[in-house]
Amino acid sequence: MRTAVFSARRYDQSLLAQANRGAGHELLFIADRLTADTVPLAAGCPAVSVFVNDQVDATVLRALASQGTRLVATRSTGFNHIDLGAAAALDIAVVRVADYSPHSVAEFAVGLLLAVNRKIARASMRTRDGNFELDGLMGFDLHGKTVGVVGTGKIGAIFGRIMAGFGCTVLGHDPFPSPAFEQAGGRYVPLPELLAGADVVSLHCPLTEATRYLVNTQTLAGAKRGALLVNTSRGGLVDTEAAIAALKTGQLGGLAIDVYEQEASLFFQDLSSTVITDDVIQRLVSFPNVIVTGHQAFFTQEAIGQIMQTTIDSITAFARGEELVNRVPRS
Repeated sequence: MRTAVFSARRYDQSLLAQANRGAGHELLFIADRLTADTVPLAAGCPAVSVFVNDQVDATVLRALASQGTRLVATRSTGFNHIDLGAAAALDIAVVRVADYSPHSVAEFAVGLLLAVNRKIARASMRTRDGNFELDGLMGFDLHGKTVGVVGTGKIGAIFGRIMAGFGCTVLGHDPFPSPAFEQAGGRYVPLPELLAGADVVSLHCPLTEATRYLVNTQTLAGAKRGALLVNTSRGGLVDTEAAIAALKTGQLGGLAIDVYEQEASLFFQDLSSTVITDDVIQRLVSFPNVIVTGHQAFFTQEAIGQIMQTTIDSITAFARGEELVNRVPRS
């Protein structure tokens, strides 16, 4: 099946081609994001594959449908970038990668936490310049501290288990309690109680209308003063302006993020030779107690391999008229 693959980086092309060896689909790799301007590149493709920052709204979906597209396969677990209602109305099936290595994101969240707490990035930059001074690099022991996990699905449960291994008290908040989280020693509490008692808060929930700006001026005011916030889930969970204000007052002791609410125009591209006009991200990276990475928590050999194989399997099933086991329910 002819498939347009948008936001196709070199690793996408290599690993998708590898997964496609036995399937034989015709893959058209497109480095650009899917937008209203680039949608003509998918003309004549019954399927398109997209990623988290592609624009898959009603306008784009109507254009895709008019060109013959009947399947959208997102190379991600989240699907908030896709207008499911419009897709259903246009009879376009939407599939995702329902499951890939949850350890990749959980382990990266721990890495971000350690880096922002122990000032690892700053220390590395200093030593490259021959500066081995320790002033300004002091962190705190995680052992004996309280860690709050917001969203305790597979990734959140693994993160909680790792933090329990550090000797932390682990609190959780999720409308759907996880036995795995509780078995690892986690205890569920209301969100205000979690924020008030946690030295570290890590976000692992999906972005929905209910969770958008879950971290905002009000919730930050109720958080423990000096707490660290880690976000490896979705940028829209955090009101970035509110986080910046809390960093300025010391209410928020540090911020480590792998996702950003306006990341679509920044992430997954080299902008080192251009002027970045996003003043918010520029302010964020100016703080000494902030670490920003470019949405790489999922980026391990195991996770990427599984993502690509699942994507190809879904396209194959659609081409054969088989059941789409990873189909996103119609909105």
